Amino acid sequence: MRGIKISLLCLSLLGGFTSAHAAESEVAKSNAATVVAFYNKALNDKNAEAAIAMMGPTYTQHDAHIADGKVGFRQFITGFAKKYPQSHSDIVRVVANDDYVVLHVHMIRTPGTAGDAVIDIFRLENGKLVEHWGVLQPVPATLPHKNTMF
Repeated sequence: MRGIKISLLCLSLLGGFTSAHAAESEVAKSNAATVVAFYNKALNDKNAEAAIAMMGPTYTQHDAHIADGKVGFRQFITGFAKKYPQSHSDIVRVVANDDYVVLHVHMIRTPGTAGDAVIDIFRLENGKLVEHWGVLQPVPATLPHKNTMF
């Protein structure tokens, strides 16, 4: 009898975990879709205002090349669009965990060049982007292995 009670308790806990996990998974999926749309609006469409509309009331920037806040983001996208009008960013991977979304991106600023491997991390609150970290590495002409950076 004790074994049955323990089994029922485990099943009830597992059921609660599963429904909570499913809800978190839906948040992660929604946040991932939001970040992909944001990234495409900002870096591929070069539409800073459309991207800013997807931000929360504040936007904390950790990227060393971009000033803090919405004003800094607007300045970055405007300058980037002028300097690299033909740039394109291909999102290779999206990893989402609750309110954090990570993008692995192949950014080509100038057509015909190897471009950069980019990792962008975003934090969202209530479906809005509120924080960003970013790092990039130039894609070299040759690699010391047969793998790609993507």
